[in-house]
Amino acid sequence: MSKLTDLPKRILIGRALRSDRLGETLLPKRIALPVFASDPLSSVAYAPGEVLLVLSIAGVSAYQYSPWIAAAVVVLMFTVVASYRQNVHAYPSGGGDYEVANTNLGPRAGLTVASALLVDYVLTVAVSISSGVENLGSAVHFVIEHKVLSAVAIILLLTLMNLRGVRESGKLFAIPTYIFVFGVFTMIAWGAFKGLVLDETMRAPTAEFDIEPEQQGLAGLAMVFLLLRAFSSGCAALTGVEAISNGVPAFRKPKSRNAATTLLLMGLLAVTMFCGIIGLAMASNVRMAENPAHDLILDGRPVGPDYVQDPVISQVAAAVFGEQTFFFVLLAAATALVLFLAANTAYNGFPLLGSILAQDRYLPRQLHTRGDRLAFSNGIVLLAGAAMLLVWVYDADSTKLIQLYIVGVFVSFTLSQTGMVRHWNRHLKTERDRAARRRMIRSRAINAFGAFFTGLVLVVVLVTKFTHGAWVALLGMVIFYVTMSAIRRHYDRVSEEIAAPDEPSDDSVRPSRVHSIVLVSKVHRPTLRALAYAKLMRSDKLEALSIDVDPVETTALKEEWDRRGINIPLKILHSPYREITRPIVEYVRGLRRESPRDAVSVIIPEYVVGHWWEHVLHNQSALRLKGRLLFTPGVMVTSVPYQLQSSELAKKRAKKRQEWNAPGSVRRGPVNEQAKEPSGRT
Repeated sequence: MSKLTDLPKRILIGRALRSDRLGETLLPKRIALPVFASDPLSSVAYAPGEVLLVLSIAGVSAYQYSPWIAAAVVVLMFTVVASYRQNVHAYPSGGGDYEVANTNLGPRAGLTVASALLVDYVLTVAVSISSGVENLGSAVHFVIEHKVLSAVAIILLLTLMNLRGVRESGKLFAIPTYIFVFGVFTMIAWGAFKGLVLDETMRAPTAEFDIEPEQQGLAGLAMVFLLLRAFSSGCAALTGVEAISNGVPAFRKPKSRNAATTLLLMGLLAVTMFCGIIGLAMASNVRMAENPAHDLILDGRPVGPDYVQDPVISQVAAAVFGEQTFFFVLLAAATALVLFLAANTAYNGFPLLGSILAQDRYLPRQLHTRGDRLAFSNGIVLLAGAAMLLVWVYDADSTKLIQLYIVGVFVSFTLSQTGMVRHWNRHLKTERDRAARRRMIRSRAINAFGAFFTGLVLVVVLVTKFTHGAWVALLGMVIFYVTMSAIRRHYDRVSEEIAAPDEPSDDSVRPSRVHSIVLVSKVHRPTLRALAYAKLMRSDKLEALSIDVDPVETTALKEEWDRRGINIPLKILHSPYREITRPIVEYVRGLRRESPRDAVSVIIPEYVVGHWWEHVLHNQSALRLKGRLLFTPGVMVTSVPYQLQSSELAKKRAKKRQEWNAPGSVRRGPVNEQAKEPSGRT
C-alpha cells in the first residue's frame, strides 16, 4: 500500500496485527458484557415505551396491564437465557443458532436461521442508531433536524471503531455501558426510596396529559389482540441475547463458562432495568401515544404537531431526579450514547456469522478472512452499508423500524431450541452414565420449554406485527436465503467442475501441438522482447500477427520487418471496420476449430507504467483482448512486460516506502528485522 494511503489508515485503525496475536484480542467477562450485551441492556431505553405506545390505543385505562406484560417478558427472558446457557456449553465453536440448527435440523433450517440473524443484525444497527438520534435530538435540535445525516455519520464512526478490533472497541464501549447501567439502577433505587419510604409523589412531564383512544371500548378478542401486540413490542428487550452464543470464541478461557456467566448476568441486569422503568413509569403517570400530535390531550385540546414526545426513560428520569439535574443529564447522555453503542452487538455478531457462512460457502469467501486488526473487516463494512440503506429508506424513524424488529430473533430462537432438543435426544441414545443422563434430561427439558415458548411468541409476533411492517423483515429473510442458496450452488458447481479426476483426462493430456501467436503493432523494444520470449517456448508453430487498420502503418511495419530480417512469419489481418479485438478473436477461434487438440498461445507485449494516469493511455487494447480470449477454451494468454522509465522510478519510490514505517505499524525495530521468524519455528 502506498505511503499516501497507509498513513491515514494506520492513524484511523491502528497498526496491523500479526495472526499469532489473535489470542491477545480475546475478551474477559467485564469487557465481553458491554461488547455482546449492549443491545439487550440498552433496549430497556425503548422497549417499555413501545409497550405503552401500543396500550395507548385503548386509552390510559389499558396501562393497568403493563405490569403483567412486563412479567411475561421477564419469564420469556429467563427462559431464553436458560436455554442459551445450554447452547454455549454444547456448541462453543461460535456458530451459535446457525450451527445448532444446521447440525440437528439440516442445512435448510440452518440457512433459515442464518437469514433471520443477518436481517436482525442489520435491524439492530438501524433501530439502535435511530433511537439514539431521537434521544440525543431532544437536547440537540440540529440532530433531530438532520436525523438521517446524523444516523449515517454515527454508523460510519462505529464502523471505524470496530475496524480497529473487537478488544479495542470493547474498551471504548465499556465505560458508557456501565455508566448507563449505574444510572438506571440509581434511578430505580432512588425512585423506589422516594415512593416507598419518603412517600413522595413523582410526576412525569406528561402526567397532566390525557390520551384520546384510537379505538373506543376495546374488549374481548380485540383487547386480547392489543395485549398480545403490546407484549410482542416489549419483546424487543430480548434482541441481541443470541449474540453471546455466536461469539463464544471471542471469550477468554474457559470460553463456555465465561460466556454462560455473561449471559446470566446480562439477563439479570436487563429484566431488572426493564421492570424498574415500567414500574416507575406507572408510578409517575407517564403518557405515551403512537400519534402524539392528535392523541395526547392537554387542557382539552391536542398538543399539536410541534410537540416532541420524549422517551419513557427520559420522562421517568425527570420525575425521579428532576429536569436538568446532574443525574438527569448524566442518564440522558449515557442513554443516547449506549443506544449508539448497542449497535456494537451486531458489529460483533454479523461479521462472525458471515465468516462462518463464508466458510460453509453460503457467502463470498472474502467475508471469511480477517483484516489488518484481526477483525472481519469485510463483514463490518457490509453490515454498515446495509444499515445505512435502511436508515435512509425509513428516514431514521425508530417507530417504523421497530415494527420490522424481533421477527428474525424469534425465528432463530425457536429453531435453535428445537435443534437443541434433537441434540440431547441424539446424545441420550448413546449415553450410559446416570449423572450425565440426568444433566442431559434437565437440559432437554429447558430447551423444550424454550422452543415451545419462543415458538408461541413467534406466532404472536407474526400475527400482531405482520401488517405493521414485519412482512419487510420476512422479505429480507427470503432474499438472504435465496441469495445464499444461489452462492452455495455456484461454489458447489465450480468445485465439481474443477475437481481433479482419478483417471487421466483432457486437462492432463499434453496437447498435440502448440500454436504461438505474437501480437505486433510496431517493431519496437517491447515487440522484440516478446518475439525473443516466444522463441524460447519452442512452439510447433510460431507466427506474428498484426491488424491492418491503417494501410500506411501496415506498409511501414512490413518494410521494417523485412529490413531487420526477422525470421518469424508475419500475418496481416485486414480490418475494414478498424476493429482490433474481433479479428484476433475470430482468427484464434478459427485455429481452434481447425485443430481442436492444439493449444493456442497468444503472447501480448505490454508496457509497465509507473503512474495511474498512464494506465489510461496504454494497454487498453490488450486488456479488452484478454477479457475476450478468457472465454475461448484451449487458448492461453501470456503478457510479456516491458518496464518503461516511469515504472523504474516507481520501483525506487516503492523501495523507499518499504523502508519507511507508518506511525504505529511496528513497536520497535525496522520492519525487516521484525518480520523475521525465529529459526526452527513452524
